[in-house]
Amino acid sequence: EPCRNFHCKRGKVCRADKQGKPRCVCQDPAACPPTKDYEHVCGTDNKTYDGMCQLFGTKCQLEGTKMGRQLHLDYMGSCKYIPHCTDYEVDQFPLRMRDWLKNILMQYYERDLNTSGILTEKQRSKVKKIYQNDKRLVAGNHTVELLLHDFEKNYHMYVYPVHWQFHQLDQHPVDRLLTHSELAPLRASLVPMEHCITRFFQECDGDQDKLIALKEWCHCFGIKE
Repeated sequence: EPCRNFHCKRGKVCRADKQGKPRCVCQDPAACPPTKDYEHVCGTDNKTYDGMCQLFGTKCQLEGTKMGRQLHLDYMGSCKYIPHCTDYEVDQFPLRMRDWLKNILMQYYERDLNTSGILTEKQRSKVKKIYQNDKRLVAGNHTVELLLHDFEKNYHMYVYPVHWQFHQLDQHPVDRLLTHSELAPLRASLVPMEHCITRFFQECDGDQDKLIALKEWCHCFGIKE
């Protein structure tokens, strides 16, 4: 089987040519396996696709065209109306996002107390100091004023979660730069709940080079280090 262990990038599948050599060709969107409603995704063309297979198969077939370059995963779920993000909302966004990242690490740490494996030993050591701080906020919905007060009073507790999330996303390759595709897993899952996240990441890219450097990321979250 010439295609065994022969990998193609997303949107393409392996086919053997007449000489029996494996090559990558575009996935036929119509041939994608059926999906459930909760597996639907919304493309940047504001069109609902049955799943990732159909979206990236379509993008592959449009390769070399302007439409193909512009087509990406926008967010998880069927397309719906996303409200406009106001200046006030985007200014307040980092407050909620910082708190959310901190709470995620708290949850990971609690899980690792019983079953290790989510965080590394070094990560657990860093999160333990935050976890044991009795001044931390309990997870939940808090007012902007309370989040700002907690950030100013317990600034050191928010630094590591922001750094941690950057390095979780910075994987392909690890170069201290976040590309559109590296941001996609976080952004695509949050757009339906946090309509300001797209504008927030766009404005994080201060030099408009379509890459978010670690310094730009930290600046957006109000982290000085």
